[in-house]
Amino acid sequence: MLATWTWVSTIVLSLFFILMSLVFRKKSSESFLQFAIAGGTLPFFLILFSDIATIMGVGNFIGHSSKGFESGIANIPFIIGEQGSKILFALIFAGFAARFTYKSIGELLNDLILRDRISRAIVGILTSGIMIAWIGGQAKGMGSLFAVFTNTDPLPLIFFFSGVFILYTMIGGMYSVVWTDFVQGVLLIGLAVWFYISVFAKIDFSYSKLKTMLLEVDAGQLTELSISGWEVVTLFITGCFGILAAQVYWQRSFAADNPKSASRAMLYSGFFAIIFTILSSVTGMIVKAMNPSLEAGNAVSWLIMNEMTELAALLFFILIFLAAISSASSQLHSAAIVIVNDVVIPFKKGLKDKTLIKLSKWLVVLVGIFSITAAIYSESIISLFSFAYTMAGGGVVPVLIVGLLWKSRKSEQFEMGSHNSKVSIWGGRVGLISGATFAILFGILWGVLASVILTIVVSIVLPNKREFNKIEFNQTES
Repeated sequence: MLATWTWVSTIVLSLFFILMSLVFRKKSSESFLQFAIAGGTLPFFLILFSDIATIMGVGNFIGHSSKGFESGIANIPFIIGEQGSKILFALIFAGFAARFTYKSIGELLNDLILRDRISRAIVGILTSGIMIAWIGGQAKGMGSLFAVFTNTDPLPLIFFFSGVFILYTMIGGMYSVVWTDFVQGVLLIGLAVWFYISVFAKIDFSYSKLKTMLLEVDAGQLTELSISGWEVVTLFITGCFGILAAQVYWQRSFAADNPKSASRAMLYSGFFAIIFTILSSVTGMIVKAMNPSLEAGNAVSWLIMNEMTELAALLFFILIFLAAISSASSQLHSAAIVIVNDVVIPFKKGLKDKTLIKLSKWLVVLVGIFSITAAIYSESIISLFSFAYTMAGGGVVPVLIVGLLWKSRKSEQFEMGSHNSKVSIWGGRVGLISGATFAILFGILWGVLASVILTIVVSIVLPNKREFNKIEFNQTES
């Protein structure tokens, strides 16, 4: 019976979201700016719920619960870095980004700092890695949960689920994504609160009782931060810098109707994400205390199937479905826009809006298929995210920060079309590539250090031969 209702709820919700997207088909096709960032007109409430729905994906509920089962509170530094970085983004970058109507972080870097189409393409490739990993992670997490609920092969559900969010993202662009996110976000908050109350009731809402239960099953180490200070810093930086390079949050800020809306939405969603994700990690610890012999990846599934009613299990499945499909659609839309905006446009100028929108829609399909295929062969959701965070965080963020701080004209504010940074073309290229490479090979801290040093040194040794100006940029880069 549960299997039947699982399929029914999946199909009904999927049809509803596809029908919603049809409402915005015409509006999203008016221009590439509309398809990419809704013309920069999104109000606070849409940005807020879109941020919440995007942030709280399968990784936050399933992935972090599994990590809590394995590592206990040692997983919290990564959570604080990953989720707390959204607060940092809100306080420093969101309002700044909302002043502009760029379509990607790569376009911002190119306009204000680098003025180099090769660097812009590198940024596009690095940032798209995070989104491809996230898309695949949502589908894989949904499939794993579905297999537990129905005791059947998860691949049909993975393909059906993926087809749904690919279709409605392709149809309605940014409008479809944020309005479905709004519905998904409202439902997700209510179901998440219910879920955590149900779980924590099993330890009488007492952390002391949880510690006692863990000691009884020889798992008391989960309540200790049994990792080195270096590991704590690495986990924090990996989560923090990866999020700062995430196109989806920059894109929401560019799409906001004003800087205040962007900052407040990301700030509130950041606090929400920290609290709920830590609760997910502690949920894994609770399952460990109840059944220590489980595999970590099955922790939450076992809890739902063995300790809750069939109705509760169905509601939890809906919760994860909403979390997965909202995150996947947002990341998919962002990935397609990044590739068009940063990899195609700089090398093929003069493309009409109609062509750009058509290309974006095809890329939604292609990126979605590629992401799902890659995810099927990944060992875990969190490892998939961490690799992408490390790569983009080590390469893109240091160059961005150095470029914004190292201004050519310190008294002037950054304005669209006005280059104002001492980072040279070669400094940017070397900083991006070296940061990503060192981060993958030796860890993100070494990647950040290498990127900062080489960006500055190479920019001094190989400065730009001439100063860019606004007129030249508009003629050659727009």
